[in-house]
Amino acid sequence: MATVDKRILIRMGKELTDLEQTPPLGVACYPVNDNIVHLQAEIAGPEDSPYHGGSFKIDIHIPDRYPFEPPRCQFLTRVYHPNIDEQGLICLDILKGPPKGTWLPSINITTMLISLQLLLAQPNPDDPLLVDVATEFKENRELFKYKAKAFTKKYAT
Repeated sequence: MATVDKRILIRMGKELTDLEQTPPLGVACYPVNDNIVHLQAEIAGPEDSPYHGGSFKIDIHIPDRYPFEPPRCQFLTRVYHPNIDEQGLICLDILKGPPKGTWLPSINITTMLISLQLLLAQPNPDDPLLVDVATEFKENRELFKYKAKAFTKKYAT
């Protein structure tokens, strides 16, 4: 493991302790191989969404400039979603730094994971990574739900 700035170690230690002691409902997060800047999270598919019943793994890398830069996140579990592509890349404002995004140093891993869970519950078809899935979401919601449920059953259960 490369040398990690002491401030990042302190902040990540606190964030992970908070996540362990008071995890948000349906969210778990832990270091990969005891590496505090490489995390893996699991998010339960939100109720009242086509992802309900699924468990979605996310790979998280904490950058050298954290918290001034957002973590790099990628879904490891395949998801049928307008804001998540086939490689698991995610289009979400808080995962981008200014001026294009809304990441702030006050945002933490817990808030980010809750935002990802919320993104599953409420896709944003107006800022998609997958235009065809976004169009389907807007124009044929039932077909979108059917495909999202099928992906959830196949890849997330």
